Amino acid sequence: MERRFEGKVALVTGATTGIGRATAVRLAAEGAQVAVNQLPDQDPADTLRRIGEAGGHGFPVVADMRDPGQVTAMVHAVAERGGRLDCVVSNAAINPFMKWDETTVEDFNKLFETNVRGTWVVCTEGAKQMIREGHGGAICCVSSISAHVGAPGQTAYCGTKGAISMLAKALGCDLGVHGIRMNAVEPGWVKTPMSAPLMDDPVAMKYYHERIALHRGAEPEELAATIAYLLSDDASYVTCATLLADGGFIVNAEL
Repeated sequence: MERRFEGKVALVTGATTGIGRATAVRLAAEGAQVAVNQLPDQDPADTLRRIGEAGGHGFPVVADMRDPGQVTAMVHAVAERGGRLDCVVSNAAINPFMKWDETTVEDFNKLFETNVRGTWVVCTEGAKQMIREGHGGAICCVSSISAHVGAPGQTAYCGTKGAISMLAKALGCDLGVHGIRMNAVEPGWVKTPMSAPLMDDPVAMKYYHERIALHRGAEPEELAATIAYLLSDDASYVTCATLLADGGFIVNAEL
């Protein structure tokens, strides 16, 4: 495997499961020292074990994305321990399936505090750190196909992902002058704990298998490879972009 991130330090939020865990392992395998973000009640041991098995180096950092103070402190702690900060992956998110007419204001606020405000804080604080260090960097947000299409039980969630995709484009406009690239990846169906309710529904599975051009869901490692590309120098002229990684679902979604 290439070592595109040799000597670099990366922060991955929501890195104990799913896309976040796979991304942390991928970046570490390519040479980065990876800060593995976890909630206070989560255990990063599995991610750190996988990083070690991949020949990489990682360390845990605790922060709840709903708490801006914790997120800011986490960014500073990563830069202090790693000696620098080169890459940020804003991946942490929640997706409680809720009917639109049963979604309370409190539910809505929790979604936006975690998914959107958390993304804003970790990306802006990460960018400020990179600017202080003066070496540029790369940021990737994990958005979703839900930034483009609605789905039953995910109305508020879709709103958060639409916001994240637009934030990546708009913030990237401001950061380019500092040599910082900012992009978002928009996954479709990925085989993660978040999609477990979907995979337990035979009707939903039939729908997706028929309409996804590749006729399958993605493995988290496939999204990790996409994120690694966007963070790497291979994408040195890519910024303010959203990359749809849905296996060819969206083009057939309404057929």
